[in-house]
Amino acid sequence: MKFGIHNPSWLFPGAPADIFAGVTAKARWAEDHGFTWFSVMDHLIQIDMAGARDEPFLEGWTVLAALAAVTSKIRLATLVSSVAYRNPAHLAKIATTVDVISRGRMTLGIGAGWFQAEYQQYGFEFPPAPATRIRQMEEAVRLIRTMWSEPRASFSGKYFHTDAAILEPKPLQRPQPPIMIAGGGEQMTLRAVARLGDACNVGGDPDMVRHKYAVLRQHCEAAGRPYEAIERTAITSFLLANTATELAAKRARLDPAGTFGGYAVTVAQAAEIVGRYAEAGVQLLISSIYKNDPETQELLASEILPAYA
Repeated sequence: MKFGIHNPSWLFPGAPADIFAGVTAKARWAEDHGFTWFSVMDHLIQIDMAGARDEPFLEGWTVLAALAAVTSKIRLATLVSSVAYRNPAHLAKIATTVDVISRGRMTLGIGAGWFQAEYQQYGFEFPPAPATRIRQMEEAVRLIRTMWSEPRASFSGKYFHTDAAILEPKPLQRPQPPIMIAGGGEQMTLRAVARLGDACNVGGDPDMVRHKYAVLRQHCEAAGRPYEAIERTAITSFLLANTATELAAKRARLDPAGTFGGYAVTVAQAAEIVGRYAEAGVQLLISSIYKNDPETQELLASEILPAYA
């Protein structure tokens, strides 16, 4: 099992002008400590489960482009881009640019979108039916793949179209960069992964993740696609300390309202939980570090990763 770091917060020491320095240091640290993946949220305001909505928040693809220039090995991704926030042909161009800057280290993470308040604030249309948003996402993936493969991409769908569009240069990764489709919806989202995705990303405890993978396998069989063709990833959030006493003090400091919904556990407990994710079939475990807690990062690198080296 491989490990990744997800950046859920832009609260770093220093003034707002130091935000990029903070995320750069975090990405470089992850690259130097055995992590193979670094992702950022593609949101425009903070989501409730990670902080206050009015916190400083940087735009994801802009940050990825900048990180691509200051890292050398780690895979870079959005987790994940909402289909509604950019014309998918434009998104194909943006993602290609990051792939070129990074010399082939970009994964396009995409999802159907869900944060209605964000849509409303920024003036995006929010189709209330999840099925509509999922169909938009599927069509966007097909359009993006067409843009990446055809000299002049013509695409006519229900929601999106292009007319002999030129995308040059093409992405560096061959045959195409991987597309991760995130979400655990069993009827439509995981079916879309089986048909169109190179990777899935699901949340939940290890038992839930195991169940979602079993559903994905069924959709792969129905689609006539090898289950092993899909990279199986999962995301979970950690807040770690060496002892229960230290953990209680940290939680009181970082989560006084008690809203954190991930694993606030000791290192020993985290090792058991990570082992269960491995047994569930996770190939890449992406750790979302609550409030950018540096000790949690260090403990993951020093105490958890060595068991899987």
